[in-house]
Amino acid sequence: MRTDPRHPSPTPLTAVRNLGVLAHVDAGKTTVTERILYLTGAVHKRGEVHDGTTVTDFDAQERDRGITIFAAAVSCVWDGHRVNLIDTPGHVDFSDEVTRSLRVLDGAVAVFDAVAGVEPQSEAVWREADRHGVPRIAFVNKMDRAGADLDAAVASIRERLAVVPLVVQLPIGREDGFTGVVDLLRMRALVWGEGRDGYEEAPVPEELRDEAARRRALLEEAVAELHPAALEEFCARSALRADTLAAALRDLTRDGGGVVVLCGAAYRDRGVEPLLEAVVAYLPSPRDVPPVRGAWGGAVEERAADPAAPFAALAFKVQSTATGRLTYLRVYSGTLRKGDSVLDAGGRRTERIGRILRVQADRHAETEQAVAGDIVAVVGLRSARAGTTLCAPRAPLVLEPPGAAEPVVSVAVEARRAPDAERLAVALARLAEEDPSLVVRSHPETGQTLLSGMGELHLEVAVEKVRRAHGLEVAVGRPRVSYRETVVRGVSGLVYRHVKQDGGAGQFAHVVLDVEPLEVPPGSTGGFAFRSVVTGGRVPQEFVRAVEAGCRDALAEGPLGGHPVTGLRVTLTDGATHSKDSSETAFRAAGRFGLREALRSAGLALLEPVAQVTVTVPDDAVGGVLGDLAARRGRVTGSTARAGTTVVAATVPLAELFGYATRLRGRTQGRGTFTARPSGLAPVPAGVSDRLLAR
Repeated sequence: MRTDPRHPSPTPLTAVRNLGVLAHVDAGKTTVTERILYLTGAVHKRGEVHDGTTVTDFDAQERDRGITIFAAAVSCVWDGHRVNLIDTPGHVDFSDEVTRSLRVLDGAVAVFDAVAGVEPQSEAVWREADRHGVPRIAFVNKMDRAGADLDAAVASIRERLAVVPLVVQLPIGREDGFTGVVDLLRMRALVWGEGRDGYEEAPVPEELRDEAARRRALLEEAVAELHPAALEEFCARSALRADTLAAALRDLTRDGGGVVVLCGAAYRDRGVEPLLEAVVAYLPSPRDVPPVRGAWGGAVEERAADPAAPFAALAFKVQSTATGRLTYLRVYSGTLRKGDSVLDAGGRRTERIGRILRVQADRHAETEQAVAGDIVAVVGLRSARAGTTLCAPRAPLVLEPPGAAEPVVSVAVEARRAPDAERLAVALARLAEEDPSLVVRSHPETGQTLLSGMGELHLEVAVEKVRRAHGLEVAVGRPRVSYRETVVRGVSGLVYRHVKQDGGAGQFAHVVLDVEPLEVPPGSTGGFAFRSVVTGGRVPQEFVRAVEAGCRDALAEGPLGGHPVTGLRVTLTDGATHSKDSSETAFRAAGRFGLREALRSAGLALLEPVAQVTVTVPDDAVGGVLGDLAARRGRVTGSTARAGTTVVAATVPLAELFGYATRLRGRTQGRGTFTARPSGLAPVPAGVSDRLLAR
């Protein structure tokens, strides 16, 4: 049970829903979130993305650009249920924000465009939700648009996401004439009118009764095939009662057996109330999800969502504000009170909770405590980062943190005025603290400060944030992608002897190495494998581990251009030791220098990051766009015609996509759009590789 300061009656855990809104950019998820807040009374005026007045897109850059950049948490009440909701970004450059949010959510609403169906980033976030085991329901939005087609959108969900869509509504009217839906569970019509809040319930229109009955039968058959209890009733009655159907849909949603699909037009306030009803009916509460698993001292422990259990929470977001440093927490077990001392389990240090805040995007309401199942922000933590576990000092536990994506694009940044250099370093460090997918490092040769991230827009937003938040004038170099080197022709039997004698104890290590390419799936970022086949104890096991560590040291810079090396297997085949001078330090040095020498003798190739690009263009501009993609070394993998436009799918080197948005707008008179998502590494063609290495 918990008490909310604005709603004093306690809310049981079974009446809590922690969910995210997921979608491709421009599918309408922020508008869906805004309408949910309006309908639940959390806000008293509808905000619009195009006006920059939405609650969750509160950052100045989000309002300027008209897209969601930062995950924003809000809370509302619907039908006696507390709904904690996170509006996530839809642009691929900010997918790490989505990943961190999914780590702490119990359910999600996936929003799809009724015209476009499943788009590339929709598919990417869906797969990420699969990986985290987050149950979802689907909302097909923009049913009032020209070309909107629920059946086509559902078909794309079935084909591209490989799930069973369970459509529980039939639209009333098409495109601009979309006025409502038929609820197939209760066989009733829900109709919305212009300028009127809420829907009116009515009988199913005469002209849709046969189609509604047919679709209800298809829904019952699909559910009966997936749910044993529903199958038993279906076999006995040749039909399913509404309560049986609802219970089966809830079970299938929570175990991933099927996906409930609803439809609407959020901008025109149509379809949002049934969506909220579905959230409450089908998505799980904190009580319904498995206990969280953690470890301490080698032992694995589970913690259920129980306010009386020992406290455990995961920090998933850090934000600097004018009022202090906020750390966003998902409380998994126990109770957290203002003034409590908690253990940072990773850093093994104690922190004190200054304040606990209920978050409404950029507004906060202070509360005295948070319990299992809550998503809150706290003030007072100095060292916690995204992924930090906070727990009761007497019951330590480390929860699995969300993974951080590897940056693929870098820019050089420097202060325009020399006195600002130190301030810039502090600002960049704070930026990387808030966003783990940003990495700040110094170039080993030039000494330049490099900022690395997930894409051109990601870095552009980060630099602009430094300028606005800290008032710094920053010079930015041209973006550069992160190349890799890999082995294409191995070398066998390379002998390396590390001998060093400077007085006193010396260093001696003798190793024999084989280096060969490592077979990895297409598009993978490669990897590194090490093994030892030395027999007879010629190299003790502790020295074998030192050789592996030395080899890993050597991977940092390859001989072609100083790029990291990946995609290779190293085998230690033989070696020798000295009774006095051999040590782990000596064998680590032998592994490092030996592998460097082996790489100089092996055949290496340059790898570059590539992206899956989806370009949507008018039919009359397809030829020019295809030619431009070819000039950018793009490889077209498919195209689809769709209502006067063509959707082209291609694989393009990431380095060739800088500035592509401007070029595409010019070739299509502003009518073309594209999305790109990283898809691994690919070999650089020989001629291009020579030019890159000659720079």
